[in-house]
Amino acid sequence: MNTTDPQIVLGTMDFGTRVGPDHAFAILDSFVAGGGVWLDTANCYSFWTDPSGVGGASERLIGAWLRARPGARDRVRIATKVRHNPLVPHSWPESAEGLSARAVRAGIEDSLERLGVDHIDMLWAHAEDRTVPLEETVGAFGELVTKGVALRVGAANHAAWRVERARSLAREQGVEPWTALQLRHSLVQPRPLAPVAEGGHRMLTAEDLDLAQSEGLTVWSYSTLLWGSYVRPDKPLPPTYAHPGTTRVLAVLDDVAGELSATRNQVVLAWLMRQGIDPIVGASRVEHIEQALAARRVRLSDEHLARFEQAR
Repeated sequence: MNTTDPQIVLGTMDFGTRVGPDHAFAILDSFVAGGGVWLDTANCYSFWTDPSGVGGASERLIGAWLRARPGARDRVRIATKVRHNPLVPHSWPESAEGLSARAVRAGIEDSLERLGVDHIDMLWAHAEDRTVPLEETVGAFGELVTKGVALRVGAANHAAWRVERARSLAREQGVEPWTALQLRHSLVQPRPLAPVAEGGHRMLTAEDLDLAQSEGLTVWSYSTLLWGSYVRPDKPLPPTYAHPGTTRVLAVLDDVAGELSATRNQVVLAWLMRQGIDPIVGASRVEHIEQALAARRVRLSDEHLARFEQAR
């Protein structure tokens, strides 16, 4: 798995839509001032909120922030994703871009323009596209690395076997393989086999972690704080989380948070980082990201981990 220390990644999905420029700039400034490095966005963010019916708002906002902050590009790394952006406004999934070579090239070209940069530090395939031969997708991603347009490439929401197959194909083609996984993961889990309500989300499995550990892949997790459900009474966990394991885990979480003088959210983030996972954290206010970055100082012991494992 990831050989470097895990980091908090700033999720910017709502920037430019639900989070306006002033708030977004302040959050970005605070994140960088606090030692944060990675920004995670996607070319489709957030078409479902944007009146235009297409994505691009988040990337445009990051681009505006970079222009307003000379030198900021040297201090941050940018990850974006292709796949899912509607090619026809308000027409999703019918017109969602796929992962053909042409779509991948066009997607990153548009992203670079919106961001105002000459390269992406990490380009993700946002979801599988089984209508396109995997060889074609792998070749397109590899070509972007060869050209220096993407420094690294990864797979979000992909089955572990597809990732390993893609890596094998990349070796055959002599191109850069996917070296990172992005999947949904948090301390509490939905009921086993219960489908999650959010379309396109894929849960991290033991198999994904096994693959990452064996192959030295980086793992990023999204929806790590479950939309505020750990700390906000007005945002209860979705019904799929209603099972005895959740009750047990939350009781341990409260105990551990009390012992360490930390918030529930900080303990959850520390728990993920302790496993070598980089958690993505979305923020709509500066204090959210300040609190998240403070999780790097929360030290979980082996005994804490064992208690969580037992509860789960």
